[in-house]
Amino acid sequence: MEDLELDYRRGLKDGIPIALGYFSVSTAFGLIAVDSGCTAVEALFISMFNVTSAGQFAGVTILASMGTYIEMALAQFLINARYALMAISLSQKINDKFRGVKRLALATFITDEIFAVAIGQDDEVSAAYYGGLSTLPWFGWAGGTFFGAVLGNIMPDILSTSLSIALYGMFIAIVVPPAKANFKVLIAVAIAIACSCILFYVPVFDGVSSGFAIIISAVIASAIGALLFPVDDEDGGDAA
Repeated sequence: MEDLELDYRRGLKDGIPIALGYFSVSTAFGLIAVDSGCTAVEALFISMFNVTSAGQFAGVTILASMGTYIEMALAQFLINARYALMAISLSQKINDKFRGVKRLALATFITDEIFAVAIGQDDEVSAAYYGGLSTLPWFGWAGGTFFGAVLGNIMPDILSTSLSIALYGMFIAIVVPPAKANFKVLIAVAIAIACSCILFYVPVFDGVSSGFAIIISAVIASAIGALLFPVDDEDGGDAA
Protein backbone atom coordinates (compact mmCIF):
# COMPACT_ATOMS: atom_id res chain seq x y z
CA MET A 1 0.00 0.00 0.00
CA GLU A 2 2.86 2.36 0.80
CA ASP A 3 4.42 1.72 -2.61
CA LEU A 4 1.12 2.55 -4.30
CA GLU A 5 0.88 5.80 -2.38
CA LEU A 6 4.43 6.72 -3.33
CA ASP A 7 3.73 5.92 -6.99
CA TYR A 8 0.58 8.04 -6.93
CA ARG A 9 2.40 10.97 -5.36
CA ARG A 10 5.20 10.67 -7.91
CA GLY A 11 2.60 10.73 -10.66
CA LEU A 12 0.96 13.81 -9.15
CA LYS A 13 4.30 15.60 -9.10
CA ASP A 14 5.07 14.72 -12.72
CA GLY A 15 1.59 15.89 -13.74
CA ILE A 16 1.94 19.41 -12.33
CA PRO A 17 3.56 21.03 -15.40
CA ILE A 18 1.06 19.28 -17.69
CA ALA A 19 -1.84 20.56 -15.57
CA LEU A 20 -0.53 24.13 -15.72
CA GLY A 21 -0.20 23.95 -19.49
CA TYR A 22 -3.64 22.39 -19.86
CA PHE A 23 -5.24 25.11 -17.75
CA SER A 24 -4.04 27.84 -20.09
CA VAL A 25 -4.94 25.96 -23.29
CA SER A 26 -8.38 24.90 -22.05
CA THR A 27 -9.07 28.50 -21.07
CA ALA A 28 -8.83 29.29 -24.77
CA PHE A 29 -11.18 26.37 -25.48
CA GLY A 30 -13.69 27.73 -22.97
CA LEU A 31 -13.62 31.07 -24.75
CA ILE A 32 -14.19 29.48 -28.16
CA ALA A 33 -16.88 27.10 -26.90
CA VAL A 34 -18.96 29.94 -25.49
CA ASP A 35 -18.44 32.01 -28.65
CA SER A 36 -19.67 28.98 -30.63
CA GLY A 37 -22.95 28.87 -28.72
CA CYS A 38 -22.21 26.55 -25.78
CA THR A 39 -23.06 27.48 -22.22
CA ALA A 40 -20.34 27.46 -19.57
CA VAL A 41 -21.70 24.21 -18.11
CA GLU A 42 -21.81 22.55 -21.54
CA ALA A 43 -18.22 23.60 -22.21
CA LEU A 44 -17.21 22.20 -18.83
CA PHE A 45 -18.90 18.85 -19.52
CA ILE A 46 -17.18 18.61 -22.91
CA SER A 47 -13.77 18.95 -21.26
CA MET A 48 -14.63 16.64 -18.37
CA PHE A 49 -15.48 13.75 -20.70
CA ASN A 50 -13.24 14.50 -23.70
CA VAL A 51 -9.65 15.22 -22.79
CA THR A 52 -8.53 16.02 -26.33
CA SER A 53 -7.59 19.52 -27.37
CA ALA A 54 -7.68 19.27 -31.17
CA GLY A 55 -10.80 17.10 -31.08
CA GLN A 56 -12.67 19.55 -28.86
CA PHE A 57 -11.68 22.61 -30.87
CA ALA A 58 -12.80 20.85 -34.05
CA GLY A 59 -15.98 19.66 -32.33
CA VAL A 60 -17.21 23.09 -31.29
CA THR A 61 -16.39 24.41 -34.76
CA ILE A 62 -18.66 21.74 -36.25
CA LEU A 63 -21.34 22.53 -33.68
CA ALA A 64 -21.18 26.22 -34.52
CA SER A 65 -21.56 25.49 -38.24
CA MET A 66 -24.52 23.16 -37.61
CA GLY A 67 -22.58 20.17 -38.92
CA THR A 68 -24.01 16.65 -39.08
CA TYR A 69 -23.37 13.77 -36.71
CA ILE A 70 -21.43 12.02 -39.48
CA GLU A 71 -19.13 15.02 -39.88
CA MET A 72 -18.56 15.11 -36.15
CA ALA A 73 -17.84 11.36 -35.95
CA LEU A 74 -15.43 11.40 -38.89
CA ALA A 75 -13.61 14.48 -37.62
CA GLN A 76 -13.16 12.99 -34.15
CA PHE A 77 -12.01 9.66 -35.57
CA LEU A 78 -9.40 11.25 -37.83
CA ILE A 79 -8.10 13.68 -35.23
CA ASN A 80 -7.97 11.21 -32.34
CA ALA A 81 -6.91 8.03 -34.14
CA ARG A 82 -3.31 8.60 -33.06
CA TYR A 83 -4.30 7.77 -29.49
CA ALA A 84 -4.83 4.16 -30.56
CA LEU A 85 -1.14 3.96 -31.46
CA MET A 86 -0.19 5.54 -28.16
CA ALA A 87 -2.37 3.07 -26.25
CA ILE A 88 -0.77 0.10 -28.02
CA SER A 89 2.69 1.42 -27.23
CA LEU A 90 1.87 2.25 -23.62
CA SER A 91 0.26 -1.15 -23.08
CA GLN A 92 3.75 -2.64 -23.45
CA LYS A 93 5.08 -0.33 -20.74
CA ILE A 94 2.56 -0.93 -17.93
CA ASN A 95 3.07 -3.57 -15.24
CA ASP A 96 1.14 -6.81 -14.80
CA LYS A 97 -1.23 -5.36 -12.17
CA PHE A 98 -2.49 -2.69 -14.57
CA ARG A 99 -5.53 -4.64 -15.81
CA GLY A 100 -9.28 -4.57 -16.42
CA VAL A 101 -11.11 -1.39 -15.47
CA LYS A 102 -7.81 0.34 -14.81
CA ARG A 103 -7.02 0.11 -18.51
CA LEU A 104 -10.19 2.04 -19.26
CA ALA A 105 -8.66 4.91 -17.33
CA LEU A 106 -5.48 4.55 -19.37
CA ALA A 107 -7.49 4.81 -22.57
CA THR A 108 -9.55 7.75 -21.31
CA PHE A 109 -6.63 9.87 -20.15
CA ILE A 110 -4.11 9.24 -22.90
CA THR A 111 -3.01 12.60 -24.28
CA ASP A 112 0.16 13.54 -26.13
CA GLU A 113 1.78 14.96 -23.01
CA ILE A 114 0.66 12.28 -20.54
CA PHE A 115 1.78 9.60 -22.99
CA ALA A 116 5.19 11.24 -23.44
CA VAL A 117 5.82 11.42 -19.70
CA ALA A 118 4.55 7.87 -19.03
CA ILE A 119 6.44 6.22 -21.88
CA GLY A 120 9.60 8.04 -20.83
CA GLN A 121 9.70 6.38 -17.41
CA ASP A 122 12.69 4.12 -16.79
CA ASP A 123 10.60 1.53 -14.93
CA GLU A 124 7.26 -0.07 -15.70
CA VAL A 125 4.24 2.19 -15.28
CA SER A 126 1.89 1.23 -12.45
CA ALA A 127 -1.81 2.04 -12.26
CA ALA A 128 -1.14 4.22 -9.21
CA TYR A 129 1.52 6.26 -11.02
CA TYR A 130 -0.64 6.67 -14.12
CA GLY A 131 -3.60 7.67 -11.97
CA GLY A 132 -1.53 10.34 -10.26
CA LEU A 133 -0.10 11.52 -13.55
CA SER A 134 -3.62 11.94 -14.99
CA THR A 135 -5.34 13.55 -11.99
CA LEU A 136 -4.04 17.11 -12.03
CA PRO A 137 -4.06 17.45 -15.84
CA TRP A 138 -7.74 16.43 -15.83
CA PHE A 139 -8.58 19.05 -13.21
CA GLY A 140 -6.45 21.59 -15.06
CA TRP A 141 -8.20 20.89 -18.36
CA ALA A 142 -11.71 21.02 -16.90
CA GLY A 143 -10.96 23.95 -14.60
CA GLY A 144 -9.35 26.02 -17.33
CA THR A 145 -12.33 25.43 -19.59
CA PHE A 146 -14.77 26.66 -16.97
CA PHE A 147 -12.54 29.65 -16.20
CA GLY A 148 -12.39 30.63 -19.85
CA ALA A 149 -16.10 30.10 -20.37
CA VAL A 150 -17.11 32.21 -17.37
CA LEU A 151 -14.42 34.89 -17.22
CA GLY A 152 -13.22 35.02 -20.81
CA ASN A 153 -15.16 38.15 -21.66
CA ILE A 154 -13.11 40.26 -19.26
CA MET A 155 -9.71 39.00 -20.48
CA PRO A 156 -7.67 41.15 -22.90
CA ASP A 157 -7.74 39.87 -26.50
CA ILE A 158 -3.96 39.54 -26.65
CA LEU A 159 -3.97 37.26 -23.60
CA SER A 160 -6.80 35.01 -24.79
CA THR A 161 -5.14 34.66 -28.21
CA SER A 162 -1.75 33.78 -26.77
CA LEU A 163 -3.23 30.98 -24.66
CA SER A 164 -3.99 28.94 -27.78
CA ILE A 165 -0.30 28.26 -28.48
CA ALA A 166 0.61 27.17 -24.95
CA LEU A 167 -0.03 23.47 -25.66
CA TYR A 168 2.55 23.40 -28.45
CA GLY A 169 5.20 25.02 -26.29
CA MET A 170 4.51 22.52 -23.51
CA PHE A 171 4.81 19.56 -25.86
CA ILE A 172 8.11 20.88 -27.24
CA ALA A 173 9.39 21.15 -23.68
CA ILE A 174 8.59 17.46 -23.15
CA VAL A 175 10.19 16.23 -26.40
CA VAL A 176 13.38 18.30 -26.48
CA PRO A 177 15.17 17.00 -23.32
CA PRO A 178 15.09 13.27 -24.30
CA ALA A 179 16.01 14.21 -27.87
CA LYS A 180 19.07 16.09 -26.58
CA ALA A 181 20.06 13.22 -24.31
CA ASN A 182 19.61 10.39 -26.83
CA PHE A 183 20.81 10.62 -30.44
CA LYS A 184 18.41 7.85 -31.51
CA VAL A 185 15.43 9.79 -30.18
CA LEU A 186 16.70 12.90 -31.97
CA ILE A 187 16.83 11.03 -35.29
CA ALA A 188 13.29 9.69 -34.83
CA VAL A 189 12.00 13.18 -33.95
CA ALA A 190 13.78 14.68 -36.98
CA ILE A 191 12.22 12.06 -39.27
CA ALA A 192 8.76 12.75 -37.86
CA ILE A 193 9.24 16.51 -38.36
CA ALA A 194 10.41 15.96 -41.94
CA CYS A 195 7.40 13.77 -42.72
CA SER A 196 5.03 16.28 -41.16
CA CYS A 197 6.51 19.14 -43.21
CA ILE A 198 6.22 17.12 -46.42
CA LEU A 199 2.59 16.28 -45.73
CA PHE A 200 1.81 19.90 -44.91
CA TYR A 201 3.72 21.77 -47.64
CA VAL A 202 3.74 19.43 -50.66
CA PRO A 203 0.57 20.18 -52.67
CA VAL A 204 -0.09 16.54 -53.60
CA PHE A 205 -0.81 15.81 -49.92
CA ASP A 206 -3.35 18.61 -49.47
CA GLY A 207 -6.14 16.10 -48.93
CA VAL A 208 -4.43 14.48 -45.92
CA SER A 209 -6.05 15.65 -42.69
CA SER A 210 -3.99 16.82 -39.73
CA GLY A 211 -5.02 13.75 -37.75
CA PHE A 212 -3.86 11.34 -40.44
CA ALA A 213 -0.70 13.40 -40.98
CA ILE A 214 0.24 12.85 -37.34
CA ILE A 215 -0.41 9.11 -37.63
CA ILE A 216 1.56 8.77 -40.87
CA SER A 217 4.51 10.75 -39.51
CA ALA A 218 4.58 8.72 -36.28
CA VAL A 219 4.40 5.37 -38.08
CA ILE A 220 7.12 6.27 -40.58
CA ALA A 221 9.42 7.68 -37.88
CA SER A 222 8.87 4.65 -35.65
CA ALA A 223 9.44 2.18 -38.49
CA ILE A 224 12.64 3.85 -39.67
CA GLY A 225 13.84 4.17 -36.08
CA ALA A 226 13.20 0.46 -35.49
CA LEU A 227 15.13 -0.44 -38.65
CA LEU A 228 18.07 1.86 -37.87
CA PHE A 229 18.26 1.16 -34.16
CA PRO A 230 16.91 -2.34 -33.42
CA VAL A 231 16.65 -3.32 -29.76
CA ASP A 232 18.68 -6.33 -28.68
CA ASP A 233 16.35 -8.58 -26.63
CA GLU A 234 19.24 -9.70 -24.46
CA ASP A 235 20.40 -6.17 -23.68
CA GLY A 236 17.17 -4.19 -23.68
CA GLY A 237 14.17 -6.40 -24.14
CA ASP A 238 12.19 -4.41 -21.60
CA ALA A 239 12.78 -1.10 -23.31
CA ALA A 240 9.50 -1.17 -25.25
